[in-house]
Amino acid sequence: MDQGFKYRAFISYSHSDEEWARWLHKSLETYRVPKHLVGRDTEFGTVPERLNPVFRDREELATSTSLGDTLTRALEQSAAQIVICSQKSARSRWVNEEILAFKRLGREHRIFCLIVDGEPGDPGQECFPNALMYRMGADGQLTDVRSEPIAADARPGKDSKLDAKLKLIAGMLGVGLDELKQREAHRRQRRLMVLVAASLAGMAITSGLALAAWFARNEAERQRVRAEAEAETARQTTRFMVDLFKVSDPSEALGNTITAREILDKGAARIDRELVDQPAIQATLMDTMGTVYTSLGLYAPAVSLVRKAYEKRVGLWGTDNPEVASSLNHLGEVLRLKSDYAEAQKRLQEALATRRKIFGDSSPQVADTLSSLSELLSEMGEPDKSEPLIVEALSIRKSLYGEVHPDVARSIEDLGKNAYERGKYDDAVKYLREAMEMQRQIHRDVHPALAQATANLAWALQGLGKFDEAEPLSRNALAMNRQLYGDVHPETAIALNNLAFILQSRGDLDAADRTYREALAVNRKLLGENHPNIAYNLSNIALVEYGKGNHAEGVDLMRQSLAMSRQVLGAEHPDVAGRAATLAYWLVDEGQYEEAGKLVEESLAIRRKVLGPEHPQVAGALTVKANLMLATGRYQEARDLSAEAESILEKSMPKDSWQVAAAMNVRGAALTKLRDFPQAEQLLLASRDALSQSPIPNLAEKGRARLLELYKAWGKPSEAASYQRNN
Repeated sequence: MDQGFKYRAFISYSHSDEEWARWLHKSLETYRVPKHLVGRDTEFGTVPERLNPVFRDREELATSTSLGDTLTRALEQSAAQIVICSQKSARSRWVNEEILAFKRLGREHRIFCLIVDGEPGDPGQECFPNALMYRMGADGQLTDVRSEPIAADARPGKDSKLDAKLKLIAGMLGVGLDELKQREAHRRQRRLMVLVAASLAGMAITSGLALAAWFARNEAERQRVRAEAEAETARQTTRFMVDLFKVSDPSEALGNTITAREILDKGAARIDRELVDQPAIQATLMDTMGTVYTSLGLYAPAVSLVRKAYEKRVGLWGTDNPEVASSLNHLGEVLRLKSDYAEAQKRLQEALATRRKIFGDSSPQVADTLSSLSELLSEMGEPDKSEPLIVEALSIRKSLYGEVHPDVARSIEDLGKNAYERGKYDDAVKYLREAMEMQRQIHRDVHPALAQATANLAWALQGLGKFDEAEPLSRNALAMNRQLYGDVHPETAIALNNLAFILQSRGDLDAADRTYREALAVNRKLLGENHPNIAYNLSNIALVEYGKGNHAEGVDLMRQSLAMSRQVLGAEHPDVAGRAATLAYWLVDEGQYEEAGKLVEESLAIRRKVLGPEHPQVAGALTVKANLMLATGRYQEARDLSAEAESILEKSMPKDSWQVAAAMNVRGAALTKLRDFPQAEQLLLASRDALSQSPIPNLAEKGRARLLELYKAWGKPSEAASYQRNN
């Protein structure tokens, strides 16, 4: 616990729940933390010996108009807040105000709940105050984004009072619930031993020997049954897969062309029909084939299979089981790839909690789930929340494997990618270089992990404009992938795409075009004509063609990419939103305003729903819409939209990034039209240099043209002349 706070917790409650508040207050202040936990450093500070003092306010404040200095000061001095949730507290103005005040201190993640009556989510019996159910925005006001309060549940038939208390204490300390429950179990066991020790003294030796023999016999039997079950699972799985792939034998196929997708689909159908009397084997096959579907980018059938595997395993073994945790982890990963971020986060958090309970906090399984969850949070636009998970995974792996190990290198690589996402480009290069060097130390020869680490370092270096170092590394990664996988393989296609992007950023558009088209040819051989990777390739080639001045071809290719993306990814995928926004941006320049308007609204709707209103990609779509408003003479709307985009971007991007500059530049152009020349000049000049770092073709040229237009409208011919000369 952070020693800088006066109180360990602040209890918020309605006076109707006074009895619960007194019980909780006493329970917390008299609780002794297990000795083995005291002094441990957690995300919430050093674990103390005791949890006192705890603040419990005593006035209903019926005549007050604000919380008052005493309560406000107590909230500021409290490390955590515990809300006693009931139907009365849900309607209490002051409970709501206390939650709002605590959230505005930036401690939203330190609020814990104890449900004592009512029903969450039921309008007639709601027990959560309004301030608890929604996240706090940067402006200190509640947003419309739902929150998921962390709650212990003391209602009849739910948690016992002891379990509810321990759940709250575990959250306050930042330790695992199981560690506290084990202490309680040991304490009860010690008491029992004292009571029965005398009566058992005469029987101790003979009973102990008999008991030991009984346990040994039972354990041997369990191991035998387990070994037989595993052997049978292996036999059945092998037989199933052999039978499945007989379809590719010419004598079975009878001259028909059989694709990998058809084999998989046939296998998935067979799993549902066969092995019904062996659900454990069914679940194993479903999980395995779900992973294969995932690797091919076929996320919908993958989700279906992995979800069925999870449900079967829960039915067989309950929730606290290693195989169940594995299925949860797989389900979370494929849901992330499908961009179903809300459920993906829920499943990965469940997997993490289960693995902590089964394997302990410092296990390889926990580290793997932490890595998966960190990747999800990064894709959700929350790299700051992702970083501590990566750091924890790295700490676990170093404690298990030492300083040099493939998994340690993987975590360091994750740190580098996270630093890049947070705009800390120098740190990103440092971490990614360290990861690559470690992989070189571990793998003296060509290896997939070394190829990936090399490619990631190249990516970070090109982001810093260090193309002379990035390009050779990217070519080296491509060469390794060719050697490892051959010319026709997904990893080779990815390496080709990465190299092409560097060439595109360097302005070598012809070489980029050739390389992108080579990647497209590889993917078509592997995946056919209709696949997410094909849509991605077409999008990249479209960008290059448009940049070369082949606008009609660029627009046509982007239309193909967008149509394919809608078909194979679904109407609400972020990639659909990205391609719609790009096409809209081009169509504005082409004067096709009506279609551009429909596309940008589609992009905005998808991004707001899937990524949330504060995501940088939402800001990108707002910038495109601002360009449309500017082109159609709606200058005030253009100004306001670009200002909104700029505000969102500055929360997550460096101020000198090209994305911030693009929004700033549109606002400057709108202010020129509104004849606010001094402000327009400031914005257009401030954004000019960063626009040159953009991968968007001709964006820097557009910035120059807007400065020229400003000075002409302002009546400053000498300044206009300097931009007329394209300086």
